[in-house]
Amino acid sequence: MPTRALPALDELLGQMSVVTIPLHTRFRGVTHREAVLIHGPAGWGEFAPFLEYAPDEAARWLAAAVEAAWLGWPKPVREAVPVNATVPAVAAHEVAGVVARFDGCRTAKVKVAERGQSLDDDLARVAEVRRVMGPGARVRVDANGGWSVDDALRALGALSRHGLEYAEQPCATVEELAALRIALARNGIDVAVAADESVRKAEDPLRVARLEAADLVVVKVAPLGGVRAALRVVEACGLPAVVSSALDTSVGIRAGVALAAALPSLEHACGLGTVALLEGDVAAAPLLPSGGALGIRPVEVPPDRLDALAAASRRTAWWRDRVAACHAVLASGSASIGA
Repeated sequence: MPTRALPALDELLGQMSVVTIPLHTRFRGVTHREAVLIHGPAGWGEFAPFLEYAPDEAARWLAAAVEAAWLGWPKPVREAVPVNATVPAVAAHEVAGVVARFDGCRTAKVKVAERGQSLDDDLARVAEVRRVMGPGARVRVDANGGWSVDDALRALGALSRHGLEYAEQPCATVEELAALRIALARNGIDVAVAADESVRKAEDPLRVARLEAADLVVVKVAPLGGVRAALRVVEACGLPAVVSSALDTSVGIRAGVALAAALPSLEHACGLGTVALLEGDVAAAPLLPSGGALGIRPVEVPPDRLDALAAASRRTAWWRDRVAACHAVLASGSASIGA
């Protein structure tokens, strides 16, 4: 498997641009997405860890950006990747407008367990997604670890009437996920459990498989340190995988597509259609779903578009400091990109 040494900090800083893009709808507590784009000999990479992530965690995102820009990706085994619609924690009457942005998608991921909202809000949102997309669509929910085991059991018992493909990270810890799977089976609630944060934020992402805490894993390129690192995690877990995004621009989504395209098996639609949640994008031809899928193609970033989105940023110095801090973390471990 190809690797390369970590580029020098000055080289990274000299090739980076900070962009700011507004969202159609508040998502994960933000109304604008900030990202650093880095250009290298293999193309564009994206560094966009959420603002609260410390350097030790965010450094993996920098490794993924360098892999994209300096190494490129493994050879794909498929020509297109099926994707899902993503429905934020909006009111039920807003669901149809959100779903309409995801052309041809027959799977939807619905955010639930939002702070300040109730189970009734979740039920109304999921019911409306089911109504809009029809009985043949797949509907999954994502709680981002927001429920206790008891709350998850109660919520999923109620939500399951709408036919759920799975529940993503219903509880925060691996132990809670394992307990929930047992409780769901005992209570006759047929909802699979997917692990997201318990994989991408864990020091040991394989505990999920060892403790039988999930039926499948959700993997994201940047938090796992790159496409090649994510492929190794999926192989070691031995569970079906869904590739998802972290509210990326088309540059970051292209890395997710590279991972999904390289997986030996891909049983589920992937959460890679989220450019549709942004009001703009860095790419000349954004990676948006068409017929429910994303094709495998390059992402071109026109200089004028990059300059316009960079001009909206007021935090370039802050992001440069963040890149430097993460570079120091990677350098201290003598990191080889792609290893």
